[in-house]
Amino acid sequence: MSELLLSARNLTKRFGGLTAVGGVSVDLWRNRIHAVIGPNGAGKSTLTNLLSGDIAPTTGSITLGAQDVTGWAPERIARQGLGRSYQKTNIFLPFTVWDNVLLAAQSRERQQPWNPIAWLRSAGKYIAAQQRATKAIELAGLQNRRSAMASTISHGEQRQLEIAMTLATEPQVLLLDEPLAGMGVAEAERMVALLLRIKPDHAMLLVEHDMDAIFTLADHLTVMVNGQVIASGTPAEVRADAGVQAAYLGEDQT
Repeated sequence: MSELLLSARNLTKRFGGLTAVGGVSVDLWRNRIHAVIGPNGAGKSTLTNLLSGDIAPTTGSITLGAQDVTGWAPERIARQGLGRSYQKTNIFLPFTVWDNVLLAAQSRERQQPWNPIAWLRSAGKYIAAQQRATKAIELAGLQNRRSAMASTISHGEQRQLEIAMTLATEPQVLLLDEPLAGMGVAEAERMVALLLRIKPDHAMLLVEHDMDAIFTLADHLTVMVNGQVIASGTPAEVRADAGVQAAYLGEDQT
């Protein structure tokens, strides 16, 4: 049986008189991908930012594992076991693939007691971090690119690298904001294969516009329009929903 790893209830975010997200609830389960779709401006990225702590909800609650993390800072939520990617690739272009992933892995090193000069240690002494980085690079399919500069690899590989950096922090929950954006067919296929490969050990929220990928990957699908959920269910249920077809998918998706 799948394990519930994140639960959000009645999340609302208002910016002045604008309600960007209004009363949205989601549950994320291990070994399941919960996709969120909707037109531009529907509130999908705002929902992701609420769950990650990048912005605080106006009302509502977020539980990660057994811990209420509502209003926590994003770095604190990350240490609780949540990782995310962004619409714009967020990597260190002057560094190698290996250095990018190792740096992410080192962010989870803890010093007891805290030692402000611990960062002066040689990176080679972070054995556990190296092990996490190696595993993440392998999962992301970048073994043959680990020595390449991040600035020289393809767009698709840069997106894989961002996933690898997230995996190196050993999250249980992954929030992925348009990971297939800007990809060609071959690159998109590699990303879909990567997400399926890491699915068994994670709960995932996937925001994406590639509908072929959505219907390949999603176990549960939520449709948002103007900050509101207009449908939620299995991909087959949502695809057959007349309201969804009119608001988003279009008649050609029936």
